[in-house]
Amino acid sequence: MKFKYLKSTVKVLAIASIIFLTSCQGTSKDKFGGLALYTVRDDMGANTEATLDSVAKAGYVNIEAAGYSNGKFYNMAPEDFKKLLDEKGLKGISTHQGSATLDNINEEIAAVKAAGFTYFVIPVPPMGHFKYYPETQTMGMDPDLDFMINFLNTVGKKCSDAGLQLLYHNHDFEFKENENGIVPIEYFLENTDTKYVNFQMDLFWVTKAGASPIEYFEKYPGRFKLWHVKDMSKDGKFAPVGEGTIDFSKIWEKRELSGMKYYMVEQDQTFHHTPLEAIKISHDGLKTFGFN
Repeated sequence: MKFKYLKSTVKVLAIASIIFLTSCQGTSKDKFGGLALYTVRDDMGANTEATLDSVAKAGYVNIEAAGYSNGKFYNMAPEDFKKLLDEKGLKGISTHQGSATLDNINEEIAAVKAAGFTYFVIPVPPMGHFKYYPETQTMGMDPDLDFMINFLNTVGKKCSDAGLQLLYHNHDFEFKENENGIVPIEYFLENTDTKYVNFQMDLFWVTKAGASPIEYFEKYPGRFKLWHVKDMSKDGKFAPVGEGTIDFSKIWEKRELSGMKYYMVEQDQTFHHTPLEAIKISHDGLKTFGFN
């Protein structure tokens, strides 16, 4: 009787193990892609740990931070934030460092390095060169593009020396001719040192500007190491991936040409969804375009 009971127990445990392993494999298969935490910025401010749990539960494995201030990420020391990401099964890939200047760059690089990120991203022109026009709710920059070349090359060299990679993130205004007849993004691409400076392409903003991401991949292959993936509604607003008008499948086919290493889902405003609802919709939408 004891032998039969033992055999039965072993059989049950074996079946349970198979079910467990199969479940884990399925979970692993469903977890892919990255999320820009700017999408859930309010949730991160209210409860960082619970929000990261939700991000992981939605299926993401990589994250991009957008919450650096005074040496901390989301009010946590860089090492502590890295530890929290590790505990949640998330990996920090990139961080938007909107406060970076030539005066504080060494401190910011040290913090980014300590937090375990690979990509140091400049999200907008720094030090007063970025312009926002509230009457039209549009963005722009001053025409001193040579300042940006010097800034990016200088910061890019410092990042490289520290083992990081510098990227510049676009909005729509960089893809439009300025008052001097120059398209800023092309000036940046053609005059920055390719050893030290590359780019994060925001697919929504490129499309919003009336430009083609694929044409830029073809003209400047290998320069776009990260993407922001967010959809555009018929009336030109932000939308969850798969609920808008952008054909991401064609763009995805050109990922190797672009140089893309990682992509991050982002949605600046989520309108009829909560941010946590929107990131789940977008993750499901990625699958329909073949993202992995």
